[in-house]
Amino acid sequence: MRDPASTPASAVPASPSIAHIWRTEEALMTRVVQVIRHPSSLKLVKYASVSAISTVVSQVTLLLTFGIYRVMSEVPANVVANVVATVPSYYLNRSWVWGKNGKSHLWREVVPFWVLSFIGLGFSSLAVWMAGDFARAHHMNHLGISVLVNAANFVSFGILWIGKFLIYQKLFHVSPVEMPSGESDLVDA
Repeated sequence: MRDPASTPASAVPASPSIAHIWRTEEALMTRVVQVIRHPSSLKLVKYASVSAISTVVSQVTLLLTFGIYRVMSEVPANVVANVVATVPSYYLNRSWVWGKNGKSHLWREVVPFWVLSFIGLGFSSLAVWMAGDFARAHHMNHLGISVLVNAANFVSFGILWIGKFLIYQKLFHVSPVEMPSGESDLVDA
């Protein structure tokens, strides 16, 4: 079996698109297995994993700074939580999901990533502010406010998740996904 790293990119057969896989006349189970094994599916799983990690970092930071220790009000705590979570998110997305290594390009990678992060931060801060305002207007205790604030942060970033995946796909200048040699053969049903 040849080493894909030593094979020129033009010589490695590209994977069929997922849309093409679904349009084939193969058995349903064969198509499902091909979609699961497709490099784009793996990339989406990795992206979801990074999102889960950054969500946990953000939620825990928000819970600690606003909910438990009451260091600051909900919007500044949301800002801190999301800035803290964005750092590992950038590095994990860049290296693990999109396979980029070496020095980041400031204007083509870092700045666009942070601009997208600040758009998400603005959206989540608005949601967090509205949740806190709603909770106080309904005379909720601090625990209720904290739960609502964390939920608003979580939901707001969930809404932006797919759009950011598509933008990051372009941001990190990823070439079309290719299957490693020997894995592009159709799976027998």
